[in-house]
Amino acid sequence: MITNALNSATSLISQAQQKASSAAQTIASLPVQEQEVGGSKDIGSAELFKPVLSLKEAELETSAGVKIIKAHEKMLGSILDIHA
Repeated sequence: MITNALNSATSLISQAQQKASSAAQTIASLPVQEQEVGGSKDIGSAELFKPVLSLKEAELETSAGVKIIKAHEKMLGSILDIHA
C-alpha cells in the first residue's frame, strides 16, 4: 500500500508534467498577434483558453502529487517511530 501511494504520486506528477509541456508547446505555436512585431493575424481568447486551462490542471495535479508524497513521508515516519 505504501509503495502504491508513492507510485501513484510520481505517476500523477509525470502526467502533469507531460500535460504542461503539451499545453506550453500549443501556446508557443500560436501565431503572433497582429499588433505585435511580425504579427500576421489576431488570435482569439478561445484559442488560448484550453491550453491555459491545461496548464492550471497540471499545476493542481502536481500539487496533489506533492501532497501525496508528503503524506507518505509523514506516515512512514510515524511507522518508524512506532517500531523504534
